[in-house]
This record gives sequence, structure tokens and C-alpha cells, in this order.
Amino acid sequence: MTGHDPGPGQVLFHFVRHWSRRQVTGESGGEQGRLVMVCEAVDALDRRGASATINAIAHEVGIDQSGASRLVGTATTAGHLVMAVSAADGRRREARLTSAGRAMLEQAHHWQEEVFARMTAGWSDRRRRDFRQAMTDLLEQSYELDEAPSGSAVTGGSSRGGNRPGSR
Repeated sequence: MTGHDPGPGQVLFHFVRHWSRRQVTGESGGEQGRLVMVCEAVDALDRRGASATINAIAHEVGIDQSGASRLVGTATTAGHLVMAVSAADGRRREARLTSAGRAMLEQAHHWQEEVFARMTAGWSDRRRRDFRQAMTDLLEQSYELDEAPSGSAVTGGSSRGGNRPGSR
């Protein structure tokens, strides 16, 4: 493979880097993006049946515990999250989406679908479905890699279902 012919892994990571550093338009775009990010993290943890503790949110977002705590605090002040005592362990506190947080996520997801539709305007419905399934499979595999003990191999294979994002 030459430097002019990147492999699929390089293309995937290039795509992630490109989208992770895009500027959000508007005066409060950066703040809104952070609110969406933390609320999506809480929603994703909930969908996987995991507790949305500060440490879990930090891991989900890929930042330290202090940064996650600040993000959750900002989202709580904005009315998108509430902190509540865990039903499973009364010593723990978990973040939960409020109705305002769910509404904000719904708007963000609508925007995400609009952007995807514009980016794939020339694609067939089949190509869009295949892309979604490939990305869902990669995401599921990514979670399995996160959960696998260090040094162990993940055998692969997708259940093509479950409650991971995109598997609806």
C-alpha cells in the first residue's frame, strides 16, 4: 500500500478526524456541540443498559473525569440532564436526560440525518442501508474491543441487532 492509496482503516480514521474538528456555525455552536456530545453519551450508555456515571460518561466521550464532570454540570445547568441517585446502588449518582435533553437530541439527530442525506445525495437507498449496516458493525466491534480483556482477541461477527446505536 502506498501513501497515495490509503487503506480502509486510514480512510475511516481520516473521516473521524475530519468530522471531529469541524466548526459548528453560530455564536454558541461550540457550546451546543458539547451539550449534544454529553447528552448523546448519556443516551448511548442508557441504550446499552449501562449506568451514566461521571466515569462512564468520561470513558464514552474519551476525556478525563474532571472534564466529564464539567460537561455534565453544564448540561445540568442548561436543563438537559439531571443527576439522580442510582436505583442499583444508592451511593452512586447517575445522569439522566430530561425532556429538554431528549428534545435537543431529537433536533441534533434530525440535523445529522439532513447532513448525511446531503453527503449521500447520489447514493441509492441500498448503498445507504449497506453503509449504515457496515458502520453499525464497526461500532459494535469497537464496543467489543473496549470490553475485551487486554491482549485478548475479539472474534468478530455481528448480532445485527441489540441495542447499540444504529441497530434499530
